[in-house]
Amino acid sequence: MKKIRIGGGAGFAGDRVDPAVTLIEKGNLDYIIFECLAERTIGLAKQEMLHDPTKGYSRLLEYRLSQTLKPAKEHGVKIITNMGAVNPHAAVAKAIEIAKEQGISGLKFAAVTGDDVYDVIEKYYDEPIFEFPGKIGDYRDAIVSANAYMGAEGIIRALADGADVVITSRVSDPTLTLAPLCYEYGWTIDDAEKMGQCVLAGHLIECGGQVTGGYYADPGYKEVPNLDDLGFPIVEFDETGRFIVTKVEGTGGVVCVDTCKEQMLYEIHDPSRYLTPDCIADFTGVKFTQEGENIVSAWGATSHGLTPTLKVNVCYRDSFITDCEISYGGCNALERAKLAGDMFIKRLDRIGIEYTETRVDYIGYNSLYKDKLAEYMSDGRWGEIRLHVAVRTKDRANAVKVSNEGDSIYTNGPAGGGGATMRISEIINVFSFFIPRELLAARVEYEVI
Repeated sequence: MKKIRIGGGAGFAGDRVDPAVTLIEKGNLDYIIFECLAERTIGLAKQEMLHDPTKGYSRLLEYRLSQTLKPAKEHGVKIITNMGAVNPHAAVAKAIEIAKEQGISGLKFAAVTGDDVYDVIEKYYDEPIFEFPGKIGDYRDAIVSANAYMGAEGIIRALADGADVVITSRVSDPTLTLAPLCYEYGWTIDDAEKMGQCVLAGHLIECGGQVTGGYYADPGYKEVPNLDDLGFPIVEFDETGRFIVTKVEGTGGVVCVDTCKEQMLYEIHDPSRYLTPDCIADFTGVKFTQEGENIVSAWGATSHGLTPTLKVNVCYRDSFITDCEISYGGCNALERAKLAGDMFIKRLDRIGIEYTETRVDYIGYNSLYKDKLAEYMSDGRWGEIRLHVAVRTKDRANAVKVSNEGDSIYTNGPAGGGGATMRISEIINVFSFFIPRELLAARVEYEVI
């Protein structure tokens, strides 16, 4: 029976690279995926591309591919990734440059696009925003990017045309895994159970080490061995649509029923109707079974056809946030930090800084749970507190004024403050709307070395 093995080589843009190398060299893989796009990542990439047309891809693409291209070629592993962000063509050019520097030849690269609707966004100004009241046109002057979550069509076409490295822009996270499986087995939307299984597998490994014990470990409750050498996941499919989740033998971490359950429920709105571009997945019948050490089988997912629309992720310039921090230690540390925080907020109004929102945290006391719960959980003694004040402004000029005020706490605030830091960040926010799927089509272009 034909079996296909796919490794989850990255779960976010800044993920580790060495577990992916281990997967390629020791995982007996057919494919490895690198899932590296969060909601705001693509907006940040667009801003970078506006300053430099040769950029606009994932920030670790160069390093990640410099470590993985050669072993992937040597072991016959195909790479599929959304590291192209807003500029897959530039990403392919950089990948080819890396390959030539390393003396690699005989590779076919594919750039998959078709998701970008920024140039026609004005057609949708009257469309309602999904997350909050308002229309897209309300943000016309602030929009940075607009990209639809695409499905498997472009990746499948690239694989059918012999691509060894497929670099996409915005596609659904599970699509990176679903596409090679549909290509290998010829599955379509009419194969309801198999499509559901593909989405389940893609969702389980899209976050890299999370399903192998990362983001799961809790000493004394949920033990994970050798977290420093966490192995990344592998799914192994057969042509019935059944699959197992495992990892490279000898690596750290754990694959168990509980890690799979936690990851299955991670970041999905409705397990009975998980909307993706490739199908509406249904996980309510899923059963995980421990088949051996670090081997879990998964069965029972299905799907219910296609949505008529695709989700478009819009990134827009929202505001600036200035973060100011300073530490207080020793007796009465919390009270001194509270005095400094109160003083800081009063100073904003006294010197006429224009702001829209403030937040004051006493890290070590209430930065996660706020006052009432913090009091309940603590014993009333705080030997050290780090004050954190965050102020949101509409423009950078006021953000700089906030930063300057933070710097002045040293000698104008309570006794014993130290280690002050200030940071100004432009905030790229996101919202969504929906577009008829027939208005978009994947485009695939190739380069061969």
